[in-house]
Formats: sequence, structure tokens, C-alpha cells
Amino acid sequence: MTAPELTAEQVKIHRDAARRLLAAVQERFLQQDTVSERLLICLLAGGHALLEGAPGLGKTTLVRCLADAVALDFRRVQFTPDLMPADILGSRVLELEDGGARGFRFEPGPIFTQVLLADEINRATPRTQSALLEAMQERQVTVFGETRPLQEPFLVIATQNPIEMEGTYPLPEAQLDRFLFKLELRLPDAEGLQAILAATTGAPPEHLEPILTQEELLGLRALVRQVAVSSDIVNLAAHVIHATHPESELAPDSVRTLVRYGASPRGGQAMLLAAKAHALLQGELHVRVEDLRRQAVPALRHRLILGYEGEASGVSADQLVDDAFAAAVRVTPTA
Repeated sequence: MTAPELTAEQVKIHRDAARRLLAAVQERFLQQDTVSERLLICLLAGGHALLEGAPGLGKTTLVRCLADAVALDFRRVQFTPDLMPADILGSRVLELEDGGARGFRFEPGPIFTQVLLADEINRATPRTQSALLEAMQERQVTVFGETRPLQEPFLVIATQNPIEMEGTYPLPEAQLDRFLFKLELRLPDAEGLQAILAATTGAPPEHLEPILTQEELLGLRALVRQVAVSSDIVNLAAHVIHATHPESELAPDSVRTLVRYGASPRGGQAMLLAAKAHALLQGELHVRVEDLRRQAVPALRHRLILGYEGEASGVSADQLVDDAFAAAVRVTPTA
């Protein structure tokens, strides 16, 4: 049974709701409009986000604002080398039952929430990092042989500090591939910094009232899946993924020289879902080439593994994704 065709009236109503949510977050999280929009796209597309930025740029503020704006349960976990998987997933607690009998009770960990901020995720050991894998992919947690579903919507936002890399455990490729987007927070310009300082050193802001209900958010998520994508756009997305692989005939010279491994099919899924969410925010009934282009870099930058030459050259993954997209457009006649 096919889903009913999306109407312009449905798109307008849900676009306006999503824009109100975005405006509320951007009002609190100043000078980072692009990052705010892309984090909202992650939420609408049902994906997770990896935030990379120096301390003090407001990563926690951004995530908390997003959770408050949709009245989602929010938990924050500070990842450290001594953090154990049970500290995230939960553990069994021995307790006395009525009559003196002893039994175990499961005490849920902070992962049983809706928005989980995994702060400085690369500070924890790989064993602890991997505790998030099942939750991020399957929306469930298996503890002591029992599988427990997580409440929807469920969003993991992990942060990394790109400056202090001593004593860290870089995320393995399998873990990176679970993030829909990798977003980079940069210091605003002098004028933007002035606006932030003026707004954050006066009276504390009032509590952010919810803009959308959870039911409305889940409705938006369902609507994103209904945004139309032509076979030409799907073809272009497939060509982009192929063009990130150095052994592909579609790969540009920069990718052939500097990239060791390209993006996975999950990267193509991330591009298309994010493009659908972006189209909805723009009030469009279908995905355009520009929607796909705007989402290519955040969806693929963390999925490229550079070779020795790439690491030494200083070329950014963003530039390589742009090169791959341009190469894909050249061989996709209708793009």
C-alpha cells in the first residue's frame, strides 16, 4: 500500500512549524544559524550528530535549547577514560524484596532518554564508545540478555574537541558511520562575538517554552519520508558516493590521490534523508539538486578516510567531498 501523495498545504503547515522551532533555537544560540539548521535536519531525518568545536562555543547550550523547544527528555554524559559501559546503559542493583527474599532490579542508565549529549566522546575507551552503537542504529539496548526499546524520538549528539587530542581514542569508522552529520563549530567573527557577549552577560534568559509537541515532531519526521525524490536525484547521490572511492572511474584526481577509503551506502542514505528534510524546511514538495548539494559535506566529511598523502597535504575532507560532487554532476546528465 503506497503512502498518500504529499500536498502543498501539508508542506506549508509543517514547514511553518519547523521554521518556528528553528527560529526559537537560533534566538538562543546566536551566530551559528547554519549549525542550528543542520542539527534540526538531523532531528527531522531521524539521525544523530557529531559536533566538533573548541570548548566554550556553546555546544551544550545548543543541544539543551533543541531539547527544550520540543519538550524532550535531556541527559548529558561527560565521557572520561574511566567511564564504563554500565555507566551509560545501566546496571543491576541487588535489593531485598518483601519477605526477605533478594532479587535484582535493573537501574536504567542515562541512555534511556530522548536527547543524549555524549560530551567529549573521544575521551572514553573504545569499549565504552561502542556501548552506543546498538542504541544509535537499532533504537534499543541489550543489557544482561534483555532487549529494551528506547523512547522515540531518540537523538545522540556527541561532541569532540579538535584541539586537545592527547589521551583521546579516535572514533572507529563503524561508529562515525552511525552519525548522520558531522558539524563543525567555529568562532564567530568580532561582530558576532560582540552580540553573544552582550546577550549572555546580562539577565539570564527565560526558560524556553516548547514550540512543538512530541507528536508534532514525530509527524514532521513521517512527512520527511514522504518528500518526493526523483530517480535522477537518487542516481546523482549514488554517483557522489562512487566518486568518493579512489578506485572508481568517477573519482576526481584529488580523490584518487588523497583518499584511502570512500563513503559507505549509509552516507548516501544520509544525504538523501537530509535533503528531504531541507526541502521540507524550504517548503518544497520534492528534492532538488541544490538540496542534495547543501547536505553532501556534513553527511560525508566524516566518512572519508584519507591516505598518508591526504593527511600530509592538509586538504580538507570538505574540499574532497565538493570535488566528488562536481565529478558526479558531470556524469549525471539531468543534474
